[in-house]
Amino acid sequence: MKSPLAPGIRLVTSFSRDSWYRGFILFLTFLFYTAYHLSRKPISIVKSQLHRNCSLVIRPADLNITDNDTWCDWTPFDQDNYQTLFGVLDNSFLVAYAIGMFFSGIFGERLPLRYYLSFGMLMSGLFTCLFGLGYYWNIHSLGYYAFIQVMNGLMQTTGWPAVVACVGNWFGKGKRGFIMGVWNSHTSVGNILGSLIAGVFVSSEWGMSFIVPGLIIASAGVLCFFFLVEKPEDVNCSLPQHHIVQENGETEPLLRNGNGSINGAVSTETPEIVEEHSEAISFFGALRIPGVVEFSLCLMFAKLVSYTFLYWLPLYISNVAHFQAKEAGDMSTLFDAGGILGGIMAGLVSDFTGGRASTCCVMLIAAAPMLFLYNYIGQRSLGITVGMLLLCGGLVNGPYALITTAVSADLGTHESLRGNSRALSTVTAIIDGTGSIGAALGPLFAGLISPTGWNNVFYMLISADILACLFLARLVFKEVKGWCGQISRARGLREI
Repeated sequence: MKSPLAPGIRLVTSFSRDSWYRGFILFLTFLFYTAYHLSRKPISIVKSQLHRNCSLVIRPADLNITDNDTWCDWTPFDQDNYQTLFGVLDNSFLVAYAIGMFFSGIFGERLPLRYYLSFGMLMSGLFTCLFGLGYYWNIHSLGYYAFIQVMNGLMQTTGWPAVVACVGNWFGKGKRGFIMGVWNSHTSVGNILGSLIAGVFVSSEWGMSFIVPGLIIASAGVLCFFFLVEKPEDVNCSLPQHHIVQENGETEPLLRNGNGSINGAVSTETPEIVEEHSEAISFFGALRIPGVVEFSLCLMFAKLVSYTFLYWLPLYISNVAHFQAKEAGDMSTLFDAGGILGGIMAGLVSDFTGGRASTCCVMLIAAAPMLFLYNYIGQRSLGITVGMLLLCGGLVNGPYALITTAVSADLGTHESLRGNSRALSTVTAIIDGTGSIGAALGPLFAGLISPTGWNNVFYMLISADILACLFLARLVFKEVKGWCGQISRARGLREI
């Protein structure tokens, strides 16, 4: 009598070859972008160590000092304008990132993604390590650290357009919102790991808070070179279906599944058979894709809020709740943990409703009062702090995650491209590059406004959330109009 296959083997063989490759690519790109974000986080943790309240620090007996207030600080951040100097470091990275992103997508469409990602991660690792080596080389020049931040910002632009293009090549429209919502948790996972790793060294040797993440992302670059597969056809896997063809021959338009449309109506024209084009899309051609401009401007303000928290939340917690540097960094990871849940929820809801814009708008509207409440009651007790950080993280990062993943992939494979598959990287770069302008402005404004009081910083964040909603108003109206039309047609069919 032949014995049945072992349960584990049955499970393994139940997945097709295509499924294994898709799962492998999803896992690999998840690791890559986790490493990118992991290497960005240390600067926000180390800030509270570069400028401390020296009266609370035990002074070494053999230390000869002339200033009792700043003896433990790292020059040049020992002056009263230290918040402005921190803003310079943040914006050196973020402005370079924003500018470089618009060019990165163009390169990403024209260069092999495997080489492009590998180079970007190796160079990001190098410059992250160089920042930490400033501690061991005893460098106290603001120009040195600002230059390292600029170069690191440029190198980090290689990541997002390339990984989204790779995932978009492997996954069709189907449940893209949910899949990419789960996948996009790499952002928060990277922030959390970056905070925890930097927190281990921040109070003893803050240079290692940069060197260890730098070595991690460089190692990920080596892994990418040896194992990344850019497209399904490279390993004889089936191609994903980017546009759903219905039984009556209609094609499903942009950002729509069974329940709604961003365009408000279903195309009734029989789709033409189009050939795959090899020419990469132009920058202005990508801008003409319906929805790219609106989502780009929305992301600019949504990312302004998210990155202000990324760079300033540990310092805010340290100043307001009086935590030490490590404890403040650990507490800030709750915001990113909430972001994981928010991104997954946004993907699920938008898949079910077909309303990417409406999902983003509702979450942004809900985020505004939650930010207000967090500022006023968020530090009253540990339980309230934990709950508010999780809730605010989910509402702030949910729309950001949805736009940079599922929306970008939907727009990059829009039916107006007529089969041109080489638009994903450019569209993603335009959306994320515009968003990165907000990411650069947020920490800058926070640095300028925070001396006047943290309340004013939160008012700025709430205003940005409201503006992000306004840019989606036209798309939300069309989605709602499409839903109403579907309800009317369904009623008419029942009456017949």
